[in-house]
Amino acid sequence: MLRGLWSAASGMAAQKMNIDVIANNLANVNTAGFKKSRTDFQDLMYQTVNQAGSETATGEQIPVGIQVGMGTMPIGVHKEFMQGDFQQTKNELDMAIEGKGFFKVLSNEEEVYTRSGNFKLDANRNIVTPNGDKLQPEMTIPENTVTIKIDSDGTVTAFDPEGVGASLGTIELYSFPNPAGLFSRGHNLYRSTDASGEAVNGTPGSEGMGTVVQGFVEVSNVDVVQEMVDMIMAQRAYEINSKAIKTADEMLAIVNNISR
Repeated sequence: MLRGLWSAASGMAAQKMNIDVIANNLANVNTAGFKKSRTDFQDLMYQTVNQAGSETATGEQIPVGIQVGMGTMPIGVHKEFMQGDFQQTKNELDMAIEGKGFFKVLSNEEEVYTRSGNFKLDANRNIVTPNGDKLQPEMTIPENTVTIKIDSDGTVTAFDPEGVGASLGTIELYSFPNPAGLFSRGHNLYRSTDASGEAVNGTPGSEGMGTVVQGFVEVSNVDVVQEMVDMIMAQRAYEINSKAIKTADEMLAIVNNISR
């Protein structure tokens, strides 16, 4: 019965983290470029009372052993980088990536990556994120620019009042062998890790990279209905584990009262 208490307690702790992850997904349902997370679980150690395949005193083989599990634990929180829907903004500096890839920005002298393409202009006319992090490679928009055109291959062209275009460069995209291994820094930013592998850069539309779509932003890939279903399941799992603790406690109370 003591095993049951601790196993059920581990189940409650695991579902608590599950709810934390679901709540974060729902909180960021309107965050541009946000990628939802999923909690992965694994069972804990087993106490082996009888080993399957062992022999009895009469020389017979036991077909099924006795193993009692010790509960569960979260083993990881997995980022799912599925494509989110596109929202049209008609803002010339808003960009969405259709397919694989990340934008690279410079944040506090550190190279980090994002799927959020809601870029702005700073006081020096540099293309930056809402937090002021500069898009890499850096691009400065000329003062006499009236229109900016961004092609699907990342080519940026600025047009003056006379309609004359000047190429400002090309936006590059970056991919990783294991995007789920990226470290989430917050502010829609990710940092590469040993698990994610080194960033591989490429021109949009080539080498398996996605393309750039101007005037759109990629919204969160959170499915609200699925998150609500997952939340109900987590709540019921938490509840049933609490009932298991209550049942084990009642059984212990009966044992304690036997001698009375």
